Amino acid sequence: MKISECAALLMTSQADHAKLLAATGEVTALTANTAQVTPGCTFVAIHGARFDGHDHVQEVIDAGAQFVIVERPVQATGALIVQVPDTHKALAQMSVRFFGDASRQLKVYGVTGTNGKTTTTHLIAAIMATQHASTGIIGTMYAKIGGQEYPATNTTPDAFDTQKDLAAMVAAGDSAVAMEVSSIALAQGRSWGVDFDTVVFTNLTEDHLDYHKTFEAYFDAKALLFEQLGNTYHADGKPKTAVINIDDPYGARLVESTAANVITYGTQGQGSLDAEDVRITSRGTAFTLNAFGARYPVTLRLMGDFNVYNALAALGVAYAQGVPMQDAIDALEKVPGVRGRFQVVPNPADVTVVVDYAHTPDGLDNVLDTINAFAKQRVFCVVGCGGDRETTKRPIMAHIALDKSTDPVFTADNPRTEDPEAILDEMVADIDATLYHRDSDRRAAINYALSQAKAGDVVLIAGKGHEDYQIIGHTKHHFDDVEVVEDFYARK
Repeated sequence: MKISECAALLMTSQADHAKLLAATGEVTALTANTAQVTPGCTFVAIHGARFDGHDHVQEVIDAGAQFVIVERPVQATGALIVQVPDTHKALAQMSVRFFGDASRQLKVYGVTGTNGKTTTTHLIAAIMATQHASTGIIGTMYAKIGGQEYPATNTTPDAFDTQKDLAAMVAAGDSAVAMEVSSIALAQGRSWGVDFDTVVFTNLTEDHLDYHKTFEAYFDAKALLFEQLGNTYHADGKPKTAVINIDDPYGARLVESTAANVITYGTQGQGSLDAEDVRITSRGTAFTLNAFGARYPVTLRLMGDFNVYNALAALGVAYAQGVPMQDAIDALEKVPGVRGRFQVVPNPADVTVVVDYAHTPDGLDNVLDTINAFAKQRVFCVVGCGGDRETTKRPIMAHIALDKSTDPVFTADNPRTEDPEAILDEMVADIDATLYHRDSDRRAAINYALSQAKAGDVVLIAGKGHEDYQIIGHTKHHFDDVEVVEDFYARK
């Protein structure tokens, strides 16, 4: 890719446009990370929450950058520097071109919403695998490329890494990708340039208000994905489609605002895909699917009303892609579950131990409702709240645990730079101390619940799910809830 080609990509002043047209170099490498600068590379200065690349432009030039893109004037010499209105957008535009517009060579299924993104993307991938469509995954747990899993740092990576992953999927032979798209990523433009084919809205409940400030701003960020979809068509002539949870009031708003074809889903008789007669047991969930007037029995190995919604969302994507409904159902019925999402940990004590990622009020509420649908005895709920994140949900989470479990156990999640005791103080500020057990040592809290549980009891360990670390200060320490449970029973 020649630097001169960027004149057609970037919005610049006439003077900078002329400089780009006259440039003779190549964009051999592209980065927004000062630590990744190599001789001859192109550097995009991003203003982030904690770090501003504009403050380090001379450093990256001295390290060998030959072309620098900024959004405000900088004092630096020794390289071609052009200014654009938005470097986040410039990084996306450059990345799309640099990696060959990879998303146009894939079917891209984007999933947004507060809860359910990870499970829904995995269910979509499971269905598509039965249609001989090798489907990559980009999400909270990992990036799955060509069947191999790679660590993820964010639910949705930045624009450069997103395009890099998509190009890697094309090279590895993947034909599709199921991608989690977070509200923060949408607000920051990380998914700009991705050619989505079908997008999903799962739900909207309280989360990330420390970033978005208001619920309406949070919704507006989610809605950006549907605006990005537009009303265009696939290369094969099929219209692009939005799959929307119609039972959620914000989903109903999206139905009215998107120009794309819409498939709705729900459990209250309003959806194009509707689940009726939902039955939850300790072994799974069964329901009758009403799909555009046709009825199908469905038996999932997944548990809970929330997984009914996740399954409906995945079925909506499959329908939009022309997968026969019975084939899609057959695929879903074989899925054993997703790591860290209502994961039952086997043990010799006949205690039902569940590890789940529920870290929002709605998520915790749903998981406890599922447990209470089959629990016959005591229900222990081990839960905390993350540090350096929204604080208003802390007492809400504590009250949900208090109301929907017999034995709430409050502990640390990822305290980050906050004092875990201070976080717990906020959680239990108006709760009688005799009604719960408290221990800021997460391992000790889990061990306490397991030591108190008897055969037939349920222990929910909520908040971290698949995570194999705990963030204390700015450091990640190895910590895996499942390993803690297995270690406890191994020592008994």
